[in-house]
Amino acid sequence: MRYRLQNRDLPGSPDFANRKQRWAVFAHGCFWHAHPGCARATIPKRNHEFWATKLARNRQRDAEVVAALEAEGFRVLTIWACEVERDSDSARRALEVFLRSGPQET
Repeated sequence: MRYRLQNRDLPGSPDFANRKQRWAVFAHGCFWHAHPGCARATIPKRNHEFWATKLARNRQRDAEVVAALEAEGFRVLTIWACEVERDSDSARRALEVFLRSGPQET
C-alpha cells in the first residue's frame, strides 16, 4: 500500500493519503478534535469559554476539511487515538476495510 505523509497541499493536511486511489486518513487526538462521547474530550474548567470556542471551531474545521476532500473525490477515514489505544486490532481492521473498499461507485 503506497501513501504519503504530511500532505500539506491537500485540504486539512491528512496524516496519510494516496492521491491516485483518492483516499485520506486522519489520526485525531480526542482532546484537540473533541471526539464525541469520549472521556478524553472534556473541556477544561479553567478558561472554559476559550476552550469551548476553540474546540467547537476545531470540530467545525474538521467537518469542512472532510467535505472539501470528498468534493475532490477522496474517501476519508478518521481514526481516533482512544480507539487505537483501547483496541488496536479493531482499529487496524477498520483501516484495512477502508483501504480495501476502493472508490465508491456513483
